[in-house]
Amino acid sequence: MTDVTDPVPNPHATAEQVQAAFGDPKLANVLYHDWEAGTYDEKWSISYDERCITYATDVFTAVAGEQDQPYPTAMELGSGTGFFLLNLMQGGLIKRGSVTDLSPGMVQVALRNAEKLGLDVDGRVADAERIPYPDNSFDLVIGHAVLHHIPDVRAALREVLRVLKPGGRFVFCGEPTKIGDTYARKLGQLTWWLTTKVTRLPALSAWRRPQEELDESSRAAALEAVVDLHTFDPADLERTALGAGAIDVRAVTEEFAAALAGWPIRTFEAAVPQEKLTLRWRLFAYKLWLQLSALDKKLLSKVVPRQLFYNVMITGVKPPAATEL
Repeated sequence: MTDVTDPVPNPHATAEQVQAAFGDPKLANVLYHDWEAGTYDEKWSISYDERCITYATDVFTAVAGEQDQPYPTAMELGSGTGFFLLNLMQGGLIKRGSVTDLSPGMVQVALRNAEKLGLDVDGRVADAERIPYPDNSFDLVIGHAVLHHIPDVRAALREVLRVLKPGGRFVFCGEPTKIGDTYARKLGQLTWWLTTKVTRLPALSAWRRPQEELDESSRAAALEAVVDLHTFDPADLERTALGAGAIDVRAVTEEFAAALAGWPIRTFEAAVPQEKLTLRWRLFAYKLWLQLSALDKKLLSKVVPRQLFYNVMITGVKPPAATEL
């Protein structure tokens, strides 16, 4: 249940609000994610079944290990629709959860997803730099693709450590590296340009989304560029976490070959009518991603420098003795 004082979603921002958001990253995050909340799971192929349960538990344990499971209480920072928390709960890693996000629309969808799954979850609209929970509230704080949206990452990590119990752990996954973000964006832009140009041909017109939908996607992409504030070097991110007061800090990277294929595939899927993406296509894309992810883990992670991978994951622990941060 959301707090009664939380603001309501605004999925239909005015032109004036959108214009104002270009100079206000937090407003941009609210408008963009309220806009995307209703279709976010579909856009990013998010599910709450074995496929995403396995993914979430695998990336979590890859950086955090298997100790201390299950965690009695956990909060997801910048939860979006609840993908990370809800799938980790289903995977048995977390007993009771809280979702927080700057976007009221995302909190609303996350709580709706939790209710459908029968999970014990509460939610709050929250600024990551001022988390509305008391000190020492949680055994675990998690996030997936959230740190790069936060203006002051060190301040947010200090808040994370404040709400963690002494000895509690944080785990953040799915953050873009500096180099990985560069090639992913270039691949996405090229794929979008090619797909929207080629589908103008009469023979391929059935593969073209209506122009108003393409225009709306382009406007959303322009706002997305405002909400994506950071990319990370793994070593720099480790230093930021240590500077915030964490101990036992470790960063791990993932997805190199998987990202080189995955970004063009995801962009193509966003550029064509959804009914064209058959089950056969979706299985092909998923199996290819699995194969390339296995290649990344078994071979490329041993020979390719970690800063070249697309995603960085980081974990750390609040010092066992309670301290003022």
